[in-house]
Amino acid sequence: MTALETMLNQPYLLRTKAQQPGGGEKQELEGYAEKAAFLINGNRYFAELAQTLRQARRSVWIVGWDFNPDIRMEPEKNDETLADLLHALAAANPALEIRILIWALGPIYSGKSLQVISKRNFPRNARIDLRFELQNTLRGCHHEKLVCIDDAVAFIGGMDLTSRRWDTRRHRAREALRRDPNGVSYDPLHDVQAMVTGDAARLIGDIARRRWESATGEKHGPLAERLPFKWPGDFPLSLKEIPVSFVLTEPGTTFRAGISDGIASTLDIIARARRQLYIEAQYLASFRVADALAARLQEEDGPEIVVICTRRSHGLIEKFFMGGNRDRVIRRLKRSDRADRFRVYYPVVPAPPVPGPSVPGQQVPEKDGGVSVLIHSKLIIADDELIRIGSSNLNNRSEGLDSECDMLLEAGDDEHRGGIADLRNHLLAEYLGTTKETFAAAFAQSDSLIQAIDRLNDGPRGLREFAVDLSGSISPIRGTGFFDPARPFRLLGRSSLGALFRLLVRSA
Repeated sequence: MTALETMLNQPYLLRTKAQQPGGGEKQELEGYAEKAAFLINGNRYFAELAQTLRQARRSVWIVGWDFNPDIRMEPEKNDETLADLLHALAAANPALEIRILIWALGPIYSGKSLQVISKRNFPRNARIDLRFELQNTLRGCHHEKLVCIDDAVAFIGGMDLTSRRWDTRRHRAREALRRDPNGVSYDPLHDVQAMVTGDAARLIGDIARRRWESATGEKHGPLAERLPFKWPGDFPLSLKEIPVSFVLTEPGTTFRAGISDGIASTLDIIARARRQLYIEAQYLASFRVADALAARLQEEDGPEIVVICTRRSHGLIEKFFMGGNRDRVIRRLKRSDRADRFRVYYPVVPAPPVPGPSVPGQQVPEKDGGVSVLIHSKLIIADDELIRIGSSNLNNRSEGLDSECDMLLEAGDDEHRGGIADLRNHLLAEYLGTTKETFAAAFAQSDSLIQAIDRLNDGPRGLREFAVDLSGSISPIRGTGFFDPARPFRLLGRSSLGALFRLLVRSA
């Protein structure tokens, strides 16, 4: 399937602009990232964000699924929390306005930041405006993860500013600093955030203001003047002057059509890949994505596809539906893999050699003795041409039920292609416990991600393939349409009981 065929089969792929709330003029969502860098894992993101926030002069926009002001930003250095930092910034600068928008049920669903709902201890400054949004669609959530500072620099990716997101590249099975604000240990976790300046930052600011207006009815324009941002001298630059665009997902309502540009871009990227498609995904549970990947695997000369995915799901429903459908998707793809070009892995790190005292929240090792790393990133890299990073998971609800925002960076020259390849090499080197230079050398020998992984994947730290029985169903588990719906469930305009019944008993 070619990119053109994909677009012809899915007409909405041709849409490149997002509608403003309530209709009206359309908003361009493309431009250039003057500078871009990738912050791999929570320690890099939180530390860089803390330093960047200290440059804020006029505005800070924070948009997220969840928010916890008690997280420590740089636990390796000090005990300063996010609340400490934001209060200090507001107190020191009367011209600074900080607005925070989170999903109203995020703290309840996560159970990590319930105290934020009461606003008892945060915020303590009138220029820090914390709001909660309750989606206007049943069971939908506000899922973007955005920060924009002075319209000059912004962050986008898989990480909310909440607990249980911090970890380091080493992903130690036991890490004293990897504890939530209540002191409870949690599993090793991998994630990626992008930091951008130029048009990209201003566009993220526009998207944050769009979300704020939709949630509160309050309209705020961009800053009248362009404020400078000093790029950290010791922070490596990944890309510069690279074309950037943004795709949004917003659920439809009785009064407004939805936007499904996120899944449209996913299908387009899959169709465009020629040699390699590299994916990091918390979930692999979308059967539309599975169909698109399967079509590429059935091609005689299609790309190899490598997916890094979470091994262990949390919660009964998540384990049953996300985990069960993940296994069915993998089964579907393995059956379609006519030329042995597909791999799906989960990363592991060595378990402690000597079992110590039981630690609350500590994971039980896998059968091979390793401890799996939770993948929370939402990242796709096609060849060395394109990166998509943002909030969209590869599950149904991210296709049309939840609000999402993803950024696409597309290479325009060899320097860009080198930067994209460098990110992919860095990520795989982390999982394999080696350097990006070593992985790049292994890849250069064969021009194959799979062969390079096989060559280096020989230690207690590495990537493990999912063991999935190839016999069995390759269709969604019954009830998926109810527990992981791709669109809002509307009680009006259809027989509600009949629709609910059909969703629950849809054939597996």
